Amino acid sequence: MTELVATTLGLCPLPDDAKEELSDLKGHQKEDLIDGSEGEAVADAYRRARETLVADQQAAGLDRIVEGQPRWDDMLAHPLTVHDAVETGGIVRYYDNNNFYRDPVVGGELTADGDVAAELAAAADLTDDLQAVLPGPYTLADLATDEHYGDEERFLDAVGEFLAGEAAAFPDVETLTLLEPSLVANPPADGVDEQASAAIDRIAGEVDAEVVVHAPWGAYDEKVHAHLLDADVDALGYDLVADHEQNLYLINEYGTTDDVSLGVVDAQNTRVESADTIAERVSWVEEQTPVTEFETVYLTPNTELFYLPYDTFEAKLASLAAATDEAAATAEVEA
Repeated sequence: MTELVATTLGLCPLPDDAKEELSDLKGHQKEDLIDGSEGEAVADAYRRARETLVADQQAAGLDRIVEGQPRWDDMLAHPLTVHDAVETGGIVRYYDNNNFYRDPVVGGELTADGDVAAELAAAADLTDDLQAVLPGPYTLADLATDEHYGDEERFLDAVGEFLAGEAAAFPDVETLTLLEPSLVANPPADGVDEQASAAIDRIAGEVDAEVVVHAPWGAYDEKVHAHLLDADVDALGYDLVADHEQNLYLINEYGTTDDVSLGVVDAQNTRVESADTIAERVSWVEEQTPVTEFETVYLTPNTELFYLPYDTFEAKLASLAAATDEAAATAEVEA
């Protein structure tokens, strides 16, 4: 029987009390984050936010727990915006929505700095079911401006090596999710698509964990999907909220990994899906993919939940967790 795993994709909204506290502390100065001198009070506020995020995921009943990335003001660009070799440029739009981040301008060699590993080490003290989240290499390169490497392919390789170095320093994690929205929003050209998959391989090789590649905001280009199937990852993720028809076509026409991540909860809509609704969506996917039998299905929002009010975030997590029980019970009855 298929194993159902309820989880989320990181980049959680700040708990309400943390949002207020951080707003008051130095006006939540982002420059303090960049040079590593965020100050004890700010660091303590983020520590408490992390503890709240982990505890609330556990209370919701998720099977995998993310650190939550409360410090990631610049969304998936964060691992670069805090790097010593990077200057932050102007404010740019984060894909097709009303969120923004500061453009990371890479002016020197990208070497691993352990920033994400330190966050995960702190979270590892709070849970045994830890899921790491990183931007995928193609996405992180796409979100940045290169003023050092001088060539798209060299830059992508450098970003891949940087992320692989970060992953090598991780504590033990159950799952590593690589978020690759740019594979959908700005598909790579011929040749670069294969290179992006090779960069994913390098990162996956650094962790002893299940590796999931998830691409929000739509469906993969067919060639991109084909190259991802060649990558050494355990699961591909499909955004069924943004484009269920094309994603199901890809699965049925070209196959997929033995495990999959299904984005079945709308991360940008405050309407909370019931557990029954989510379970029905899972059953519908299984019915629409009759030649494919998944070993593990990760049930997730279609993208990060950063955009939602905190109470809505909590409610959607609880529905996801409850849906795994509903779907499992339905499968047992049908069997």
